[in-house]
Amino acid sequence: MLMKTKKEKAQFVVETLEALFPTTPIPLEHKDAYTLLVAVLLSAQCTDERVNQITPKLFALADNPFDMSQVPVEQIQSIIRPCGLSPKKAAAISELSKILVNQYNGDVPASYEALEALPGVGHKTASVVMSQAFGFPAFPVDTHIHRLMTRWGLTSGKNVVQTEKDAKALFAKELWNKLHLQIIFYGRAYSPARSPKLELDVITRTIGTAAAKKELR
Repeated sequence: MLMKTKKEKAQFVVETLEALFPTTPIPLEHKDAYTLLVAVLLSAQCTDERVNQITPKLFALADNPFDMSQVPVEQIQSIIRPCGLSPKKAAAISELSKILVNQYNGDVPASYEALEALPGVGHKTASVVMSQAFGFPAFPVDTHIHRLMTRWGLTSGKNVVQTEKDAKALFAKELWNKLHLQIIFYGRAYSPARSPKLELDVITRTIGTAAAKKELR
């Protein structure tokens, strides 16, 4: 099947991923917008699996901004240390919890501007919260999505900002919230960063760039 345009390739991606991953459970365990926000913040340079091992202990201590704002930063840091970058993350969790209490009555704001103003919260984290907690159409780009969109020739791959822009232009808005998770799941299962397998990686095999196809083994 010869697909020449990016739109044709994008449609193939959508159809393939829908067949492989018809359901998309949110990888980070959480119970509300606040616990999701903290979990996403912790996931920076840390696997979702490790975050899910650590958050039960953290949330047993404090699972809302009122309680978390009272926990000493050192205590937060001692729990989240296995996630890496613990001094910075602990300080951010403590400070953003105080801001949520003082400025938002303990609620997580449902806006990019407000979220990105919180300590430790960048555009990607805000996008995940807007998408998964509030159902707002968003296309958070992580390393899996950036790598695969580049492999598939759907973006120049210059940076995650450009990749997000290209993804939003290619895929229908109503697909974004599910599709970004499907791409992440596909990357983990079928198209890892190193030594992607020819027989497994059907999308790269079918629509990948010439360079990406050469990487298949």
